[in-house]
Formats: sequence, C-alpha cells, structure tokens
Amino acid sequence: MRLTPRGLLYGGRRFAVSIGKGGITGTKREGDGATPAAQLTILDCFYRADRVPPPAPWAIPIGPRDLWSDAPEDAAYNSLVKAPYRPSAERMRRADHLYDIVLTTDWNWPATPGKGSAIFLHRWRKPGHPTEGCLAFAPADIAWIAARAAPGAGLLIPRQHPAFKE
Repeated sequence: MRLTPRGLLYGGRRFAVSIGKGGITGTKREGDGATPAAQLTILDCFYRADRVPPPAPWAIPIGPRDLWSDAPEDAAYNSLVKAPYRPSAERMRRADHLYDIVLTTDWNWPATPGKGSAIFLHRWRKPGHPTEGCLAFAPADIAWIAARAAPGAGLLIPRQHPAFKE
C-alpha cells in the first residue's frame, strides 16, 4: 500500500482516502491531528460482528469493553485495553460506523510516550472529511482492503506527499 496525492494504491486499485486534519507530518505527536509520514505495517483487523461479517479469516471481533489507550503516561499507551480503564482511551465499539472495520498499524510501537497513538485504517465520516491522523475510506473500500491486507502488509505514507508538513 502506498499513499499518493491521488489516493491509496493497493492491489492494482486506487482508493479515495481521507488523511489527518493536520496533514502529513514527520514529527507526529499525540493529539496533533496529523497523519505520520512513515513506512508502517498492518498488525490486526478488528470488526463489529453485530454490524458486518468478518472481513478476513484473521479478523478479531470488537467487544463491548474494548478501548485503545491514548494516555501517554500509562504503560498500556497505544494498545488495546479493556474497560474499566481509568486513563484516557478511545472506544473501539463506537456508536457511529467509523470502526466497523479497523486495520491497526505498528505506528509508535513499541510505544514512546506522546509520539501518537491509534493510527488506523477505517471507514470515513464522509468523502474528504479529515481524520484525527488515521487513513479513512469508503465503507466498501475498507472492506475490500481488509479482506486482502494480511498482518505484515506494508503501508507507505511518504514525506513527498503535497500534504506533508514538517
């Protein structure tokens, strides 16, 4: 997978994609809203079993207590945790459909406090609507990508992108 100015290239296709509201950066920080310029690896696929079929045989159902830690001061920072969890965390089982299918990446893993968390591939809110740093796609496109992007698949977000800001 490679992010280009015209979309994400993968499997011989080009997909429309939304990036972080802060553009693409080489100095990613927690809460900056930017997408990190990096060579990433797909780690896991999570999905809402109550809403969509498994997008891949290796996909993991999102449980009602599943959260993603975005608390830099916590040892579980940038990883899946279970509620109850006192530090700051993002719900994986959302009321909206953004995380019906989620591919996680190895961004900031092992975690360095404050370097950013939860850089995912997921469904977009609407075409062109920016994310908090993730890559977001049309529902059919994220399902297609998740069905084919096995753990270990590469994802390049280059510095040579027009949205790059140092």
